[in-house]
Amino acid sequence: MQIKETDSSDMLTILLNFPQQWEEARRIGKEFSPPDYKELKKIVITGLGGSAIGGDILRLYLNSELELPIFVNRDYTLPRFVDDTTLFMAVSYSGNTEETLSAYKHAKEVRAKIAAVSSGGTLSKLCHQDGFPVTTVPPGLPPRTALGYLFLPTLITLQKLGLVKDKQDEIEETLLLLRKLSSEYAPASSENQPYKLALKLKGKIPIVYQSEALGAVGLRWKTQINENSKILAYTVNFPEMNHNEIVGWERRNIAPMANFKPLILRDKGEDGRIVRRIDITKSIIGGEFEEIWSRGESLLARLFSLIYYGDFLSFYLAILAGVDPTPVKPIDTLKRELAKETPQ
Repeated sequence: MQIKETDSSDMLTILLNFPQQWEEARRIGKEFSPPDYKELKKIVITGLGGSAIGGDILRLYLNSELELPIFVNRDYTLPRFVDDTTLFMAVSYSGNTEETLSAYKHAKEVRAKIAAVSSGGTLSKLCHQDGFPVTTVPPGLPPRTALGYLFLPTLITLQKLGLVKDKQDEIEETLLLLRKLSSEYAPASSENQPYKLALKLKGKIPIVYQSEALGAVGLRWKTQINENSKILAYTVNFPEMNHNEIVGWERRNIAPMANFKPLILRDKGEDGRIVRRIDITKSIIGGEFEEIWSRGESLLARLFSLIYYGDFLSFYLAILAGVDPTPVKPIDTLKRELAKETPQ
């Protein structure tokens, strides 16, 4: 692999250092003191791209525990149900995401209880100006690589507000597992499973399947492959996949379909009926499926074991294609064009 020649911004080091980011994010979360917000009835996390996926993972992770509904907002506006009983968490790594700033304005207008996570920018300035708390995280990373900084402080904030039980044991287990995986997934490791899978996927379009309980992980795989590998990827959950997409594989031998590669993200916590659906689906579709199993004991560790695998997979796919994984030129172009518009 020609990593140094291709990875000009050294994303490999960022990936290998994710356990350190996780540890630092835990420290930052512990040091943050949220206001004593009371009478909360719902939670809205607003963000886009790498700043929003943490909210998706949080919702998935807390689905069976949290009594309040969590809604992840990816828009300029907010649903009508947002009001003064809403915990509104604005997450923007740069602090300058225009959709998030717009949603923040709406949340302020309806007197939502606001908190933010950011490395600075306009969002931090507005929060300081308006008297709302901000968890400040280190700047300088591509937002999609700052997931630890954006996820853990949000989780710990909910813990400090008494909305979820203490998660320190699961956070510690996840840290230890990430350290182990960082070593395994390094380029020189003989146990480098993401690289081995990348070799099989070279020149293919990944189709990522998983249970509904892993839906946010599948979305993370898709977006990381999009941004790092610079190729299309798709994701669909079981059991929804069995009600439509399974028929789409009926003509898998025609030319375009030959470029699709089905992957299944697996977890020991899968519902028994989902396990049965996956087995039957594989027998109906035929061909070779790649199954990637989570690792770890706690749900948090298992989720992030799959996320970390997918991050490395997208990196190695880029390297094998001779593509620098860090730049996202179409996104940068879009932002420049939007910035030319005169605000009304």
